[in-house]
Amino acid sequence: APAWLRRLCGHLLSERLLRPGGVQAVVRGVLEGTDGGAGAEAAALDWRKCDAVGKILAACPQQCLSLEDYYRQVCPQILALLHIQDKVAARQFQRVATTTLLTMAREQPQLAERHLLQPLLAPLRRCSEAAELALEDLAAGAVLVPEAELGSCVEDVFKVYVVGNDSSSLLLGSLQSVLGVVFSLYSFAKHNVSYLRSPSQDILLWFLEKAEREQSLAVLEGLARLSSHVPTLHPQCQLRVGSEGGAAVVVGETISDEDEALYRKISSEQCHVESLVELLSHCQKSGLAGDFFIHCLKELTQVAAEDEAAPNPAGEPGGSLLELEQHQARQGRKLLVLQLVAALCEGVSDTVFTDIVQVQEFLAAVLHRACVRPAQGPGAAAEACQGVSPCHTDASAPLLPTQLKPGDFEVLKRLVPLLEELSRSYPDPLTQELASDLRIAICTRGACSPGTVGAAAAAVLGRKGGTGAQSPAGDPGTTPSPPAPRHGERGREQSEPGASPAPAGLQELLLSAYDPQPPSRAAALRRLASLVTQREPEALRLQEKLLQVFLENLQHEDAFVYLSAIQGVALLSSEYPGRILPVLLAQYECPAQGTGDAVAAVTRMKLGEVLMRVTRALGDMVFQHREPLIRAFLRGARDPDSALRASSLSNLGELCQHLGFQLGSIIQEVTCCVTAIARTDPEAEVRRAAVHVVVLLLRGLSEKVTEVLQDVLRDLYRLLKHVATAERDAATVLHAQLALQELDAAMRRVLFPPQTLEKKIVVLP
Repeated sequence: APAWLRRLCGHLLSERLLRPGGVQAVVRGVLEGTDGGAGAEAAALDWRKCDAVGKILAACPQQCLSLEDYYRQVCPQILALLHIQDKVAARQFQRVATTTLLTMAREQPQLAERHLLQPLLAPLRRCSEAAELALEDLAAGAVLVPEAELGSCVEDVFKVYVVGNDSSSLLLGSLQSVLGVVFSLYSFAKHNVSYLRSPSQDILLWFLEKAEREQSLAVLEGLARLSSHVPTLHPQCQLRVGSEGGAAVVVGETISDEDEALYRKISSEQCHVESLVELLSHCQKSGLAGDFFIHCLKELTQVAAEDEAAPNPAGEPGGSLLELEQHQARQGRKLLVLQLVAALCEGVSDTVFTDIVQVQEFLAAVLHRACVRPAQGPGAAAEACQGVSPCHTDASAPLLPTQLKPGDFEVLKRLVPLLEELSRSYPDPLTQELASDLRIAICTRGACSPGTVGAAAAAVLGRKGGTGAQSPAGDPGTTPSPPAPRHGERGREQSEPGASPAPAGLQELLLSAYDPQPPSRAAALRRLASLVTQREPEALRLQEKLLQVFLENLQHEDAFVYLSAIQGVALLSSEYPGRILPVLLAQYECPAQGTGDAVAAVTRMKLGEVLMRVTRALGDMVFQHREPLIRAFLRGARDPDSALRASSLSNLGELCQHLGFQLGSIIQEVTCCVTAIARTDPEAEVRRAAVHVVVLLLRGLSEKVTEVLQDVLRDLYRLLKHVATAERDAATVLHAQLALQELDAAMRRVLFPPQTLEKKIVVLP
């Protein structure tokens, strides 16, 4: 076109652009004739036109007096393009708005932030803790950000940031200021039904992917409430479910009850951590989850060191209130880090590390913790050394020397100073020797492994098993468990007279079941349990030996070990209940001689868990073992240990629920025991368990309550009414009310059966 025509058209467009509604009019005029079709040519044309319109809108016309005035007039209209309701034109208008905004942010960042980004993020910033809110003038429940406004804001942020996909420092910085509120919204939507969950998650993941790694870690630390890098939702604001599937921000109610406030605080923190772990589960391929996990381990070491260095003002007279508050803040931070590490271990630990560098940093963090706090025992250092040892479990398989590449040893060399310090200063000589061997293996690039270091590590572990505690639990009074023999002794042990021979693989598992390291021991126990599940002939042939191994590991203090042993005993008992249940019942009723009362009670509670797992596995077949099981639990309900009494009653209630109408005459004994305990036991948790037995009994019998319990129903009703009116423990009263509700529902079904219409055909003679 001629120059005069271009100037005239530009002048007319600029005049129309500066009028009210001019931006939308210009966009419609330029995009007229394009429909955003799916064809490649139409899509290319559409993209070019949208890009051209965006550049036109971003350029200030000559007629405008100042750039500030132009942005003040045009920017609100550009944001309005994101809300076009016409489905046909909405995609093109949104593309134009996004292109214009990104162009303005690149060319005039200060003006773009003032007139575009701040209004765009205003609803989210309004309820942030960084905002100065005068909430005293607002009543509880007052709406601070309506549902429609909040939903529109989140969708606009998704369109501009995620769809626009421009990771400039201006956009990342502006978005970081509201990420805390977006994360609160994501956590809220995760535990409720809301369409805002997906866009909130995409916004968070986009930022974590596009930002620098240090910035992403700082933001994650802020989202975990370990720092103030990210302003979160205002403490006096709360999210409420909207009527249209969204959410609204309202002024929260002031809770006067301290217990209720503490419960809500703990529940909120738990939901917060769960949401963060789920968010990190989407960041494992990029390595961000692994880096944050290592960051939390380092933070845990630092917090523990600070906690030891700082005195406890509660235990010292004359401590100031400020020191007490600082101590409580440190303890709260320590608990939060522990909770976060535990949740990360459970949620993303399977594939959290993506390369050898992250594995090295993880091991360095663990070894550093062992160097800083050697008084905590050999566990941390031994487990870390085991991670780079050639004789270890599958948990650290990526570090096997046979799987390492030549370049990986350069990374592992960073562990050498820590291993050297452990070999010199660690209090446990066995760990010192293992650390020294590993340092040599790394420095020689595996030339001394697996043969030399493997034999040395096996000897260390063998001596440790032979000279360690007398039982897996480390209690001198318990039955001694056989130590893990050295490699040179295994053939001699297998050839001893009277020992039943076993295949090499099974023999290795039996030896590993007494490994001094809990991870190796638990892995061996779970592998033995899986052999029982698969009905491996050799494993079933050695069922008595397996039962002995599982029962001895029940006494171990590590939860992962004894839970694996519980699983193994339960699987073995469900396969051979006639042989193994009598053994378990005998040990449950009569603990081993010489054990302390506390150890015996704990072991019996673990056996009770085994018996209940067997009961669930047997199903209706548990009837033939009814009397010995109930008799064992009734005896446990009279034990001096209150925890064992409560555990036995809980098991008794679940057994009664399984038996249902098969209880028979033994119901009299159960009723008498439960009634006496609920009325006279001094411990609230035991009385609570006794009433819970009645709840489970009524729930299991359902409509057969009046038939099975006809002789004791009145006594149970009087007991429940007595507990509901005279009991001081609130939880016990709640159990009694639940039982009364079950009884009321059962009696109503009997007295007022549902009316049904039946069709009868009678043939007259």
